Amino acid sequence: MKIQGAVAFVTGANRGLGLAFAEELLNRGASKVYAGVRNPDTLDLPGVVPVAVDVNDADSVRAAAERCGDVTLLVNNAGVVAITPQGALDPTYTDASRAVFETNYYGTVRTSQAFVPVISGSGGGAIINVLSDATWFAPSFVAAYAASKSAVWAYTNALRTDVRDQAVQVLGLHVGMLDTDMTRGIDAKKSDPRDVVAVTLDGLENGEEEVLADHKAREVKSTLSSARPFYFDPVFAD
Repeated sequence: MKIQGAVAFVTGANRGLGLAFAEELLNRGASKVYAGVRNPDTLDLPGVVPVAVDVNDADSVRAAAERCGDVTLLVNNAGVVAITPQGALDPTYTDASRAVFETNYYGTVRTSQAFVPVISGSGGGAIINVLSDATWFAPSFVAAYAASKSAVWAYTNALRTDVRDQAVQVLGLHVGMLDTDMTRGIDAKKSDPRDVVAVTLDGLENGEEEVLADHKAREVKSTLSSARPFYFDPVFAD
């Protein structure tokens, strides 16, 4: 997958990591970048094409895919976090889980299913699914978010095998805390979204199918087969 000349569709492109993807794709020579957002009027980024889409609404996603019939790269970035102060025993945990799964998991499923035929029909391309280091461990107060990212990882792995013969590359991006509006006020080491996007797009162009974009993602995954993996004794802020 080459970025030069690609036509990209980025969900959640109005801020944070999604905005960084849109900007870097333009910088690297993408011929067109669609910015998928709920309210196009909130987007002010020269060079992008705002497209109204709500990943929680199947009709909205189908309409976006029909409108953007030249896409060769889909970036599934849209996501939400729900805080459960009492962790897995919080009275709100069930409702919080439903909310984050609707966007993080089912939203990714909807957009992937809608855009795979578009990408394949455009001669092939790629999908980037934004995951997390929390794919492999569950900080108590965002346990619902972690569960949703574990589910998206499983879907990403299934999708990858299902679309290879359609000339569609699938890359899973795992990253820890990002310096965005979503994490404002949290005292932890954070990565610059622009750095994460750069290493991710480099990996995509190198044919990689998984990118561990920061030290925390690499650390957590490296322990998965150890006798005492990271998720037994997780340290959230380090």
